[in-house]
Amino acid sequence: MPPTVAASEAGPTTTVAAPKKTLKLGAKGKAVTWLQTRLKELGYRPGRADGSYGGSTMTAVWAFQKVNGIRPTSTIAKRTWTALENPRTPKVLVKNGKPTRAEVNLTKQIMVLYVDGQVKLITHISSGSGVPYCETAKWQGKSQRFCGSARTPTGDFKTTWRAKGWHRSYLGQLYNPIFFNGGIAFHGALSVPLYPASHGCVRMPMNVAVELPGLLGKGVPVHVRR
Repeated sequence: MPPTVAASEAGPTTTVAAPKKTLKLGAKGKAVTWLQTRLKELGYRPGRADGSYGGSTMTAVWAFQKVNGIRPTSTIAKRTWTALENPRTPKVLVKNGKPTRAEVNLTKQIMVLYVDGQVKLITHISSGSGVPYCETAKWQGKSQRFCGSARTPTGDFKTTWRAKGWHRSYLGQLYNPIFFNGGIAFHGALSVPLYPASHGCVRMPMNVAVELPGLLGKGVPVHVRR
């Protein structure tokens, strides 16, 4: 079991020895437990450290690989193990930002939550696809047609209202949404692929969406950058 490492904007400094065993999705055992424990120490959210390499662990691996300049893949091999021994911290997007803030990196497709100047959470996301859409949905008791550009705008915002559990919008279901720019929200989704795929919201893995409302309050700055 690796020693606890405190993640901050300056980054962890402790080097640990990784198992170096190639792992694929579905793997089980002590090497997976080590991976899950290490990811959680660094601020990622791989789910329970149960020694089973499933979807929650995979999306945490993706986020870690993207931060460390590794092409995202579900396979844990030499480059990822080496990076886990001596990891990078996410690029700070707003150098003079509030100690508690969320930063969305659209280029890397990650979100970083800072709390009191410490990296509290790093997650893989899927933002707006940028593809124009027109969809017909039943809304407010009648069938309506909605069109847009499926874009997640860059800029500086603040968290506003939220909903608990599944929230139905005119473009689909959002889990535990936290809105920060009009109808654009952080929310859990059953599909969070490795490419921008949403109508404009910031999708995140379901296990992250379960935890986020307890960490991200109202009126917290949200910075979206490319």
